[in-house]
Amino acid sequence: MTWPPDTVARAEAIVALYPDRRSAVMPLLYLAMREEGRLTDAGMHEVAERIGITAAQVLAVASFYTMYKREVGRHVVSVCRSISCHLLDSRAVIDAISDETGVPEGETAADGSITVESVECIGACGGAPAIQVDYEMVEGMTPESARALVRWLVDERPDLVRSDDLQARFGGRPSFDWGPADATAAVGPYPAFEPYGTAR
Repeated sequence: MTWPPDTVARAEAIVALYPDRRSAVMPLLYLAMREEGRLTDAGMHEVAERIGITAAQVLAVASFYTMYKREVGRHVVSVCRSISCHLLDSRAVIDAISDETGVPEGETAADGSITVESVECIGACGGAPAIQVDYEMVEGMTPESARALVRWLVDERPDLVRSDDLQARFGGRPSFDWGPADATAAVGPYPAFEPYGTAR
């Protein structure tokens, strides 16, 4: 696999931000995911070649952190299971999502539309139970609002996912006033970072 020229230019700009090329491994893994929609062996080899480490070293990083996905749907729905969310019944939220989609926790729909997972703290304890869709936050979820959200993802197939929109449509009480609207939106099952080309 060879990245297209615009991705190569973006990669080199990211690498230039670090005093040691290999320190750019994590941002370049997001570029690799954006290129193919998931993290592949070819993508990891491309990252390794660009920063001068082995593919095994890249795999060691990619397999340690849960945000780098080898198998993933068009959208990834992550339900927090840490203490605040757990105490406010995030288990019922994830059960509702799995029931609505037919996708067991930790798996991806056969049609590739959605991946369902439970995760540790996502930093929204005050707005528990909280979930993320393509790493975009939604607070104050209920089983009913979670069902509506995943029906929207599967039926509407949105090109963009934005926290502010998700919160307005499906969220409950947020932990605090989020402040100014965020203009960025997720374009895939990875965090929305403008410098990495993973946001719009």
